Amino acid sequence: MSQFAIRSANARFLSKNIARCLSTTALPVSGTGAVAASVNAANRVKAGLATATATAATGPVYSVRAKAVSGQLRSYSTEKPVTAEKHEFKAETKKLLHIVAHSLYSQREVFVRELISNSSDALEKLRHLQATSQDVGAENPLGISITVDADKKTITFSDSGVGMTAEELKENLGTIARSGSKAYIEKMNDSEDTKDMANTIVGQFGVGFYSAFMVGDKITVYTRSATPGSEGYCWESDGLGSYTLQKSDGVDVGTKIVISVKEDASEFLDKSKLEAIIKKYSNFVGFPIALNGEKVNTVDALWTKDKNSISDEDHTNFYRFVSHAWDEPAYHLVYKADGPLSIRSILYVPTKNPEALGFDRIKPGVSLYSRKVLIMPNAENLLPEWLRFIQGVVDSEDLPLNLSRELLQNGPIIMRLRSIITSRIIKWLQEESRKDPAKYKEFFKTFGIFIKEGVCQDTDNQAEIAKLLRFESPANDAGELISLSEYVEQMPSDQEHIYYLCTPSRQFGLESPYYEPFKKHGTNVLFLHHTLDEFVMGRLSNFEGKRLVSIDSKDVDQVLKKWNDADQAESTSDADVAVLTTEQANELTAWMLSVFGMHVKEVKVSERYMSYPAIVTDFDSPAVRRMMKMMAGDSKQSVPMSPCNVEINIRDPVIKGLYSLKTENEELARKITQQLFDNALIAAGIMDDPRTMIKRLNEILAQTVKK
Repeated sequence: MSQFAIRSANARFLSKNIARCLSTTALPVSGTGAVAASVNAANRVKAGLATATATAATGPVYSVRAKAVSGQLRSYSTEKPVTAEKHEFKAETKKLLHIVAHSLYSQREVFVRELISNSSDALEKLRHLQATSQDVGAENPLGISITVDADKKTITFSDSGVGMTAEELKENLGTIARSGSKAYIEKMNDSEDTKDMANTIVGQFGVGFYSAFMVGDKITVYTRSATPGSEGYCWESDGLGSYTLQKSDGVDVGTKIVISVKEDASEFLDKSKLEAIIKKYSNFVGFPIALNGEKVNTVDALWTKDKNSISDEDHTNFYRFVSHAWDEPAYHLVYKADGPLSIRSILYVPTKNPEALGFDRIKPGVSLYSRKVLIMPNAENLLPEWLRFIQGVVDSEDLPLNLSRELLQNGPIIMRLRSIITSRIIKWLQEESRKDPAKYKEFFKTFGIFIKEGVCQDTDNQAEIAKLLRFESPANDAGELISLSEYVEQMPSDQEHIYYLCTPSRQFGLESPYYEPFKKHGTNVLFLHHTLDEFVMGRLSNFEGKRLVSIDSKDVDQVLKKWNDADQAESTSDADVAVLTTEQANELTAWMLSVFGMHVKEVKVSERYMSYPAIVTDFDSPAVRRMMKMMAGDSKQSVPMSPCNVEINIRDPVIKGLYSLKTENEELARKITQQLFDNALIAAGIMDDPRTMIKRLNEILAQTVKK
């Protein structure tokens, strides 16, 4: 349309409205007043038409209003219509917007968390302004409303918070990576009276609002500031580098964000899915969240409460919520600290161990929050792996987060947080073990494997973790467990080491030839039944200044010799017992070594007390052999045995008879010698398959029966 046509249309529109006004103007019926009124009215109309014609010729007319009040026609006024202002983003490009919307976050669902966090901040700011008696408007109760409209393909986030002015819209939404909450906190921290209020703000992380573009191709924001006299505004953008801003009528105090959902994000229009996301990330936000009119966040942030106000039922319900389990917690801990880091946490020990039930390796059970907003579920970096059985929540305000607040930086603060929480958990378990030893024994039977894993992996806390270990010993009743500390307390003053024996069961340990001399001299020995125990003792090596020594190793030779010498000096019974002479013993050991061949390094007379004819020493332990099989790729495959030593008991009748038999029937003597070696391997627990000796054993029996 040409400029002339536009001006002509405006003139016609103005003339028509003036005529309508004249027809409705009340005039006197008669008299000079009527004439005067008519003349005045006519003059005003003429003047109006002249003005309209002049304006039509020179430029556009925006609007005209005329009203009859008390028999007079009000003067006309012009007013510019409300139009949308288009703005370019201040310091960003289309490429940066694309990165925010498509590459910054690893999961699109976090847009829900980000927008709820923004709403929570707005509500917290308004509550602060109200608490400080500032003049602000508040039309609705504080809360967050989320509406899903699958037909219109929109998701709407509304809050009754502090809202924004036009300038705040430009500053906070017009600049990517600017955080209005961060600036607000910095301002509050400048005042001692409001410093604590700053700790309730969660939206410090910058670009959360723009995460909405991951699921929406257009975002519309309606907002009105709580400042009295503020106007409503509409902000709109398609995320392609610009936005529009205009005034809007009928906007309540607060903010409403309408997301026009993309075709490839229609899954988020599912109410049940959105509800699950809200409960996952924002369930503990300090304001009610309603989804299509129904409240979603019904579980309280228990870790923020005083521990004395939390009942056992509260603990059980919260434990089941965070762990997705149905058992009851065995232990619970509410731990809070303000220095050197701000920490609010609640931790649980389950009753059952899923890994023991045949499930795969469980994920870490503690989730990381910041101001009640989930940052990382099942946080892998928060605790060492051996504590993955612990369930609960750790909330810290001091977390250094990346732009998308999803990935933790492995900086000194995170390492410090990990160290503090780990040390507190170890101390907590130590306290529980002293408080109720019987209950702790049941815990250790279920979760002891994790404690042992910690001794092997966590070198920084190894000494303290070792205090949580429990083992059986022959000095206690079957099934009873003692700690290393208790063992040390019971040690005689002249005992230098902590002695242990890896044995499949208590009965095998009691009957072991390696335990016999210790039993005879009243020295307690720890019985270790788990396959991991040998690695645990090897990694630990000492406890409270005492070496950990296996009684089937050569490390006990010195104490055994000492006992043997003392026994010989005190005993008179050996004089009546026939034993091989030194020459006979040397002859027999040399002959036996030739029979064993490459399997044995040395055969010697034992200096230990035992009722067995022979034992093996200096051998690869069962745990080492299992590891060798795993490295070979087949746990059932036979692995060549490293050469070991054999010790013989020259007081035993089998050994004494073997000395004579080697000259009388060397074939049978060789079979018996091989059988003695296999018997010793079985006693040591290192024979791969005892079925290999059955044929030889039957031959020995057959030759024995013939005699």
